[in-house]
Amino acid sequence: MKPLFAAMLVGSVVLGGCSAFHGKPGPQAPDAPELAPTPTPAGLSDAGGAPIEKVPFRIGVSSATVERMAREQGCSGGKGAGLLTEPGPAEVYRMQCDNGKVFMARCELRQCKRM
Repeated sequence: MKPLFAAMLVGSVVLGGCSAFHGKPGPQAPDAPELAPTPTPAGLSDAGGAPIEKVPFRIGVSSATVERMAREQGCSGGKGAGLLTEPGPAEVYRMQCDNGKVFMARCELRQCKRM
């Protein structure tokens, strides 16, 4: 059994190595546009002097859940719950309330908890 496995391994390495040096590379998919933070008006900075950047509003899969949680806590208004992190198994949402407060929640596999 071991000689057969060794022969298959050597064969796959040889064939894989040969294909790496011949032929043209195939067409590549265009890169997705970056959602870069947009700088705020000139002169705004935090206490340490770093410029404050505005994160673009993005809706996530748990935005509606976070908005419902925020309403239960007395937070309403604004655009709704926006996704702060990249989409994935763990996401962080932020919602600006009418009264000036901020409601934040962390959702892991669509199970959301208030932060």
